[in-house]
Amino acid sequence: MDRVGDEVGGGEAMEESSSSILSTNLDDYTIITEGEARILMPANSNVYYNEIQISDRDISIAVLRTFTSKRKEEHEAMPSKKKKIVQNVSSGQASKCEEHVEPSRELAIVSKEPIRATDGEGRELLPARVLEALAATGVRAIRYAREVEEIGQVVAIDHDKASVEACKRNVEFNGSAAKVESHRTEARVFMLSHPKEFDVVDIDPYGSPSGFLDSAVQSIADGGMLMCTATDMAVLCGGSQEICYSKYGSYPLRGEYRHEMALRIVLACIESHANRYKRYIVPVLSVQMDFYVRVFVRIFTSASEMKNTPLKLSYVYQCVGCDSFHLQSLATTVSKDNSVRYLPGFGPAVPQECSACGNKFNMGGPIWSAPIHDKKWVASILENVQSLKEKYPTYHRISAVLATVSEELPDAPLFLSLNHLSKTLKYDPPSTVKFRYAVCNAGYRISGTHMNPLGLKSDAPMDVIWDIMRCWIKKNPRPYLVKAQPADQSGTVILAKEPALQNEYGVNACDLTPEEYLKVLFPLDSRRLLMNEDSTIPVSNEDLTLKRPRSDEDQEGSKSDELQGGTGEVKPELKRRKTEDPTIPVSSKDQALKRGRSKEDQEGSNGDEQEGTGEAGPESKRQKTKDEDS
Repeated sequence: MDRVGDEVGGGEAMEESSSSILSTNLDDYTIITEGEARILMPANSNVYYNEIQISDRDISIAVLRTFTSKRKEEHEAMPSKKKKIVQNVSSGQASKCEEHVEPSRELAIVSKEPIRATDGEGRELLPARVLEALAATGVRAIRYAREVEEIGQVVAIDHDKASVEACKRNVEFNGSAAKVESHRTEARVFMLSHPKEFDVVDIDPYGSPSGFLDSAVQSIADGGMLMCTATDMAVLCGGSQEICYSKYGSYPLRGEYRHEMALRIVLACIESHANRYKRYIVPVLSVQMDFYVRVFVRIFTSASEMKNTPLKLSYVYQCVGCDSFHLQSLATTVSKDNSVRYLPGFGPAVPQECSACGNKFNMGGPIWSAPIHDKKWVASILENVQSLKEKYPTYHRISAVLATVSEELPDAPLFLSLNHLSKTLKYDPPSTVKFRYAVCNAGYRISGTHMNPLGLKSDAPMDVIWDIMRCWIKKNPRPYLVKAQPADQSGTVILAKEPALQNEYGVNACDLTPEEYLKVLFPLDSRRLLMNEDSTIPVSNEDLTLKRPRSDEDQEGSKSDELQGGTGEVKPELKRRKTEDPTIPVSSKDQALKRGRSKEDQEGSNGDEQEGTGEAGPESKRQKTKDEDS
């Protein structure tokens, strides 16, 4: 395979040797280590190195390792193309067909029974080629080349001269010149001039990636992967709605779910660019972290599959009063006589006024309403991260994010916030565990989300959600906490209605096994990882017993054991000790009270003190004066 450097202008190829690039004193540089890459950063450098996005690069490497592994599996499972002899009446024609089979005809003929490709059989699988469209320091390209063995070539390009020089310097400093090439060129022009040549294209711009998407989807080979980052979250989350529509073709709404909506807007934009070339996307992982969203999608070519795109897009209706949201699909299908007919979506999905509070709706979108993750891919990525945790500098964080992603409901777009529901009603919220059980008791599913620790994804309609909140408030009345609200307030209107669903919160945690309670108490077992704590610490049944609420029978039994001096007494080492300030003097009476001694023992102790020392201490005198005054 020819190197890409031969196709770029000769002046842009790497002409400087390692000695010329590193001729300066290394004392003038700061060496930054990230993974297996070492980056030279001058004291006064205009090239940007983003330390916050180390976790972004770690996840990208984990996804890339999974992609190369699955790419190999798919190649081995591909049926081998065999020659087929065309049977004709004339034996002469048959012999001609056997001797001269056109290449195009050979590709079109496939055996009816797929045959697994073995070693040396079929077309050879070439190493993956990766394009980093905006390289900057080149740390991402270097890490790809050094940490992912199945990669054959990484092309790092940038339009900035200083960035290209820094990238070349770092490539040679890491000894990766055999795998990594750096060129100065415009990313969009380069990708358009190399259609379907790269297995992976990585786009991480400063701001919006919308200007690079059209050329990026054309430069990716069929079945390849696009890794895209968007950092203009203020625009995507509704800060400048008209600008978001001009860049992404979608109108954002400022709901509690705005970060997930931003992610789905980016996916819908990539899909629209791919459809122009009879291609479509399949998301394998989509995350929102810090100040950006990062999506990993595969690109395939199929004119028939492209027709299903309207089924994957939806408009969003959001109430201006209570923030209830509803989705309206762009299209629907009707099957008849083994044929599928595409029709416009039926709607509107909501009435003129919100059924919960009576307010109007805002409308946004369209957004990607299909799944944003592939469960099998996420499981493989998480397994790779856990097996090679020493290879990832931000292992604790990315494993926490991936573990949370693996538990998300794939077919529940957007999410709701329990705190925001309570804010609308002006009432204390139920615990997350109780709310989860209430939703499950109603016959629906619920999960958390990696985008918001307080967010909950569910397939329950908003009417059911509000009924659950009404039931909670009726069973837990706290009038002293509720302030008088205007009659037209959204929360007042919602609570004025009787719940149509009589939901039960009464699933007793005492009826659960320790393992079940642990899963409910920590529905995302990575919660401690989000706090940079060790998640490998086992939780014993004894610890769970202390945390779990005890039933009435257990409490009565415990009290009787204490009265009878039985085994129901709590172990002293399990009691929480109260911290004391050593600078504050403590009287002997107070000490006796803390030890639980009787009044006679206290008086005897005071008498012993006076007899033994002949004079009571200052604390004893002060206590004696208080007793006389009383």
